[in-house]
Amino acid sequence: MTAGPILVFDSGVGGLSVVSALRERLPRAALAYACDNAMLPYGLREDDWLVVRILAVCEAAAVASRCSALVVACNTASTLALDALRERLTVPVIGTVPAIKPAAAHSRSRHIGLLATSATVARPYTLRLIETFAADCRVTRVAADALVREAERWLAGEPLDREVIRRALAPLWVDPELDTVVLGCTHFPLLREVLAELAPRPVAWIDSSEAIARRTAQVVSGVAPREGPGPSFVTAPDPRLIPGLAAFGFAEPCLLPLD
Repeated sequence: MTAGPILVFDSGVGGLSVVSALRERLPRAALAYACDNAMLPYGLREDDWLVVRILAVCEAAAVASRCSALVVACNTASTLALDALRERLTVPVIGTVPAIKPAAAHSRSRHIGLLATSATVARPYTLRLIETFAADCRVTRVAADALVREAERWLAGEPLDREVIRRALAPLWVDPELDTVVLGCTHFPLLREVLAELAPRPVAWIDSSEAIARRTAQVVSGVAPREGPGPSFVTAPDPRLIPGLAAFGFAEPCLLPLD
């Protein structure tokens, strides 16, 4: 019996940046996508509530997709619920962490920026990553929740508000020595081109999508072959998502059955 697809989960469309990396690493593998768009954004919700919600949505999506593995393409969900998901599900679960380690290795000036959601920049898990992998670096942490909304707008085919993006990035440019920026939310790589365009000077933009794809390739086996558009799942109907999901190789989304 052929195994099911690799299921990619995020609160919104940010996980599609990981889908791109998975397509490059595993071009013949079937993928499925699920997002909890009814409760976006996760970064503004209570941790205990989120753990229960993430477990419920991921379990429902795993059943609906009959997946062979789950990629949690969301920093908030990974830092909160990864262990619980691994206990609950019978398939491998691959998580996401901000790319602090490769950013620190890349930086020559030893000053890096962390661009993430409010929850991620303040979470103890993130601080431990900085202490472990960037102890010799100055790390400027910037909460940029507005970029999540801009990425969602972009995928829905709406025009980006460049002034909103410019204001979100402004704290990064105070010190001209900052040379590397961690895109610490999976939504942000979707905006990479406009981020680079609006930056006042060249910097390296580093995210974790390639590392996630590499790890996924290591742990999956017998995944179903790619045959046409993959299934996608949402928790609230939103026709604006249909063209964007189609552009990343997914069928029109189905509504997840949640109790």
